[in-house]
Amino acid sequence: MSQFDYLAVLVSIVLGLGIANVLTGFAAIVRARARVTSFLPTYIQMANVFVIHIQMWWAMFGLRELRHWTFPVFLAVILQPVLVFLMSAFIVPEIAPEGRIDLKEQYFREHAWFGAAIFATVADSLLRNLLAAGHLQDVPELVALGVFALLGVIGFASRSARVHMVLAPTVSLMLAAYVGTLFFTLQ
Repeated sequence: MSQFDYLAVLVSIVLGLGIANVLTGFAAIVRARARVTSFLPTYIQMANVFVIHIQMWWAMFGLRELRHWTFPVFLAVILQPVLVFLMSAFIVPEIAPEGRIDLKEQYFREHAWFGAAIFATVADSLLRNLLAAGHLQDVPELVALGVFALLGVIGFASRSARVHMVLAPTVSLMLAAYVGTLFFTLQ
């Protein structure tokens, strides 16, 4: 077993926990649907977080070429899945066993933490590349990461439902472009 194989196990576990959280949360919403007041950005952002988990797992394969692993490098690597897991924890609503469930209220209770987690994930991506590869990402990826950081800041700062109605699908479009452009094939 290589160093990468060994370390990838923990990364996979954390990513798996986040995916399980999103899927379990969605199933809970479906089961409680008669008591749920929906808010579209919740569903869109849950789907975005699911895709981010999958994309991150896919992109981690690129680290298999890294031959010299240090604890700081691994810390930067594992911090990304941890932050994305926290994104799932902040966006997936709590579903009480009884009573009304207002997804908009829950969304805005955690929106700042969710936006901060997006921003922190981008910052950690830059740090991870510096530590693991010795340089920042290429320009197209840096531009995409800058847009994601900006979207995280907007999500953090805005309490406007209208802004979040635009923000959530914008994140979806950016994710589609990002994955389609940079990570469509396993490298």
